[in-house]
Amino acid sequence: MVPTRKTATRKARKSTTHKAAVVPLPQFLQTAGSLTLGQRKLLVDQALLLLEQNYVHLQLKMAMHAVNPLQRLRVMRARMERQTAETMEAEWIFHRRMSSIFHSVRDLHTNYLLPAPFAGKIAFLPFMIEKCFDQTGEHYLVTRTVAGYTAPQFGPGAEVTHWNGTPIARAVALNGAQFAGSNEAANLARGLESLTLRPLVIQSPPDEDWVTLSYLGLDGSAQELREQWKVTTNLPPMTDLDALTPASALMGLDLDSDEKNRAKKALYVREVVALEQGQSSAQLAEPQAVGGADLPTTMPGVFRAREVTTAHGTFGHLRMFTFSVTDPVAFRDEFVRLAAALPQNGLIIDVRDNGGGHIYASEFTLQTLTPRRIAPEPVQFISTPLNLRICRRHKDNPAGIDLGPWFESLDLATETGAAYSAAKPITPEDGANAIGQTYYGPVVLITDARVYSATDIFAAGFADHQIGKILGVDDNTGAGGANVWTHGLLATLLNEPQPPDPTSPYEALPNGANLRVSIRRTLRVGELSGTPVEDLGVRPDVTHQLTRRDLLGGNADLLDAAGALLAAMPNRRLDVSASLTGTTLTVVLDTAGLDRVDLYLDDRPISSEDLTGTPLSIDILDVTAGQLLRADGYDAGDLVASRRVTV
Repeated sequence: MVPTRKTATRKARKSTTHKAAVVPLPQFLQTAGSLTLGQRKLLVDQALLLLEQNYVHLQLKMAMHAVNPLQRLRVMRARMERQTAETMEAEWIFHRRMSSIFHSVRDLHTNYLLPAPFAGKIAFLPFMIEKCFDQTGEHYLVTRTVAGYTAPQFGPGAEVTHWNGTPIARAVALNGAQFAGSNEAANLARGLESLTLRPLVIQSPPDEDWVTLSYLGLDGSAQELREQWKVTTNLPPMTDLDALTPASALMGLDLDSDEKNRAKKALYVREVVALEQGQSSAQLAEPQAVGGADLPTTMPGVFRAREVTTAHGTFGHLRMFTFSVTDPVAFRDEFVRLAAALPQNGLIIDVRDNGGGHIYASEFTLQTLTPRRIAPEPVQFISTPLNLRICRRHKDNPAGIDLGPWFESLDLATETGAAYSAAKPITPEDGANAIGQTYYGPVVLITDARVYSATDIFAAGFADHQIGKILGVDDNTGAGGANVWTHGLLATLLNEPQPPDPTSPYEALPNGANLRVSIRRTLRVGELSGTPVEDLGVRPDVTHQLTRRDLLGGNADLLDAAGALLAAMPNRRLDVSASLTGTTLTVVLDTAGLDRVDLYLDDRPISSEDLTGTPLSIDILDVTAGQLLRADGYDAGDLVASRRVTV
């Protein structure tokens, strides 16, 4: 029951949000509306081309969600033939229709990206709302406000009860149906997030100029406020997704989450923005710490590492906000450095809200947590004449974007009728196993329903290689299983290497509009080998419903739940020191939780030692400097640790 409200009239005030100009939504919308009828027809035609000839999930989506985006586009295009410049619908209606068609497939990789002035802009309310649970049910709390923002009894901890007169849970569900994710958990997570933050490049502007918020104030009193939507410029992306570069072709990125994460950084974490100011990449020259308890990092917008004390012990906590980097090896190496500086008795890897990025970065990192050899996820094109043309043009291009592994199977599909190409990994297996295991303690991975794309690939690899336990705050990840390319990249692929293809069906899009499409679908390895990630996602081993203490007290209960899992897992150690005297190599093993160690020199077996006590010293003869020593540790016949040392 909601108590009688005290209606608060809040006067206008200035607040510090973003260095870019902030304008009310109605004022911003006055600058929109310059697409001609011909330009709109072109956008529909190009959308039909991508969905029919490039979209790898089309048949899955039509079957699973009972939708037909192609027919909707054809009907839309036919009706446009009966329109004139004077009778065509308002531009906002056109954008809304296009967005609705793309949202209908519930694929956050496959998007209609709005043209200027929407591209690069965000619509926002100056606060964040998150959901938690207790014995009485679910609650929606304000967790952040923009610096300088004030309202009566409003701030972190205030509980929102109604949104424009609608009970908040129902408002979230209705909003989630509009910005559909791949499953119910993703629908609700994105519905809640989009109540207060919308990247206008991918989401239509809010219908309302303002919202009326009913809430229980910090003192428990019933309050109400009216807040106007505002628009500002978002921080720029780290990667040019249209460029013909390895990074843009190897992206598995939920653009909606990536845009929102950059917007949250601009609105709420200005210290990170200040550290990154003027940087051309995600990496700083020198490590910097954002918070007092955090380890300094060269990638403050990517990682947050700190030591956390839980009810079950003190462990490392490594938050990964994004995989959207241009240098995946630098990403892997910074992860290794931070993990080594944290406690070695247990590591909590937290990828909540991570919408993905560079697929290499996600799969290069897995090796550092396991002694097992990493099998990167294989991917497939859908078999179409246009995909065949693209792969034929880039089948002998090892220095650039090499599509040779998929060409022969696509070529044969013309005769065999195969629906998909052969399944080949994007990530090179050598790169996914280049350095091997570097962290030896138990590991827990925390996920939620906003985990998507390259982060879904990371979570799937974590599960498929049995690296540790997965703790989810939702009952599934976002279930985005694909490599995604833009219309601009597809067009460039048919024009490079020179000379350009004069019959290319891709035409330049107007006013900075763009389209994205899932081009290659990802498949699981291990016990679920061949299962698609799309729409199925990765289910956690254990779920934890976020509490008030989690939202307002630094995830205290969530970290306790992770700590309980870590404390129940075996903690192992495999320390190897090697010294070369002449041609004799002396190896000293200091271990815990192991009963056997096998030694290899340049991958040739040298010795197998049963461990009855440590440390153990072994001499190996006829060794030369530069050889690679590998020690594999076993427990009851299972490979559980591996370390590499260059002599």
